[in-house]
Amino acid sequence: MSQEKWYDQFYGKKSSRSAKAAERTKRKEYNKARDEYFDQKRRGVLAEDGVPTSQSAKKGQRGVADVPAGAQKSAAQRSSIGDVRSFAAGASDAQILSSRNLFDATAIPQDSRRVLENFDAIVQGVRPMNSRQMQSLPKDIRTLSHLLTDERGARHVAYMNATEQLSAYLRYFTWWNLVRLTRVFANLPASSLAFNDGDALLDAGSGPLTLVIALWLSRPELRQKRLTVYCMDISQSTMAVGEELYLSIAAKTPPKNPDAEGFWKIVRVKGELGTDIRKKAVFVGAANMFNEIYQKDHEAPEKIADKQIKALTSYAAPGARFFIAEPGMPVAGRFISLMRERFIRRGCAVVAPCPHQKTCPMNGLHARYGGSAKWCNFSFSTADAPQKLLKLSESAGLPKERAVISFLFVTGGEVQSSSDAGSLAELHDVRGNPTENKVQKALPLAVVSDPIRLGEHRTGFYSCTEHGMALAIAGRAKGLKSGDIIKMSMLKSMDTLPKDKKSGAVEITL
Repeated sequence: MSQEKWYDQFYGKKSSRSAKAAERTKRKEYNKARDEYFDQKRRGVLAEDGVPTSQSAKKGQRGVADVPAGAQKSAAQRSSIGDVRSFAAGASDAQILSSRNLFDATAIPQDSRRVLENFDAIVQGVRPMNSRQMQSLPKDIRTLSHLLTDERGARHVAYMNATEQLSAYLRYFTWWNLVRLTRVFANLPASSLAFNDGDALLDAGSGPLTLVIALWLSRPELRQKRLTVYCMDISQSTMAVGEELYLSIAAKTPPKNPDAEGFWKIVRVKGELGTDIRKKAVFVGAANMFNEIYQKDHEAPEKIADKQIKALTSYAAPGARFFIAEPGMPVAGRFISLMRERFIRRGCAVVAPCPHQKTCPMNGLHARYGGSAKWCNFSFSTADAPQKLLKLSESAGLPKERAVISFLFVTGGEVQSSSDAGSLAELHDVRGNPTENKVQKALPLAVVSDPIRLGEHRTGFYSCTEHGMALAIAGRAKGLKSGDIIKMSMLKSMDTLPKDKKSGAVEITL
């Protein structure tokens, strides 16, 4: 008889109260049990299999497990994204000159939004399920979620070849990944993805071609191009399903030019990163691949990053673009920070999300084990996500109020950075009046965290600047959110500003 998991008791509960009240109670109980469970694991009371160490035969394999999908919520994250109260607590320290968001949904083309809204129907056309399979889908999604998070050790290397798991992945995880990636690609600078006819792209760890589909949906100008996309993965069957999905979607979102071919040439390459391809790529992408490598490779993170940077750059043509996206977890934030450092050493320039090329102030060092270092991960509200996807998430017991991602986009050539837009600006006072005709270089700032409720009715956001980590205080600036890239002119010297006692970050009131 299989052992009951710690989370099993929270699924299938019935209550006479309203559905919303029951859901709130269930989530509170779930969070409490989760905290107790992982606290025991950190203290060594439980082994990796969840059995008390006094009963476990695996005493030498203790470690810290990752928090299950949808379960990790810090005090800052628990605050509502839509409830950001801003108060003018004295004079501002900086004036906002311009602001844009890395996840602006309006940047996604209208025809692509329709595809995202009805992605489940497209999957059904490619990989149909009967009514019985549909009924078990929420349970299959929940099972796969745990295999991808707190039960990774029990996951088989070819898990995507299993019928139930591949169907659950396509209908849930691929859908959410498309929601995330289309927002990222649609909001990158126009010049960063300016490819030419005949260019080759590489999608490493391609799976069901999620990255390729996201690129097609978010950048309609690329649909006109004759591109060859090398899709690399160890699962040939998963890539085959992904290619069918891509072609179905391309048929629904054709290029505006009637003379264009209507789709890119897909070349499936079975193998791991390091497998040869015929042509150097102008774009090398990898989405949700390296977190799986971490599970198999037990070397130090720095050595893993050294190996992966060498493998990725071996495929690149001169001036190639590189894109990495990982789940918004501490281990992923740490890895991306390490890769960022190595790309810069090789002469690459960071396009997004970083507002500068200097040392990363949110490198996630030891964050996974309770260290004080912040890790770079962004979130956006799911309020305008596909309603059918939100409903499916609820039925699977994995409700999402926010989508989280850690990512990096760099280039070996010269393109406009996400933070470049009017680098020189006339300095104004807090009322918008010009001061002494002084001209000052605009300081870019990236808002990273969710809103944090501070004392004295203030709201703050951990942010990134070339001077290090900052705590941006919403003073006169209203509606700040994670992913905002702000250009500001400082009205006070950074050296004179107070510092946050908890993090040491300089406080900047906007």
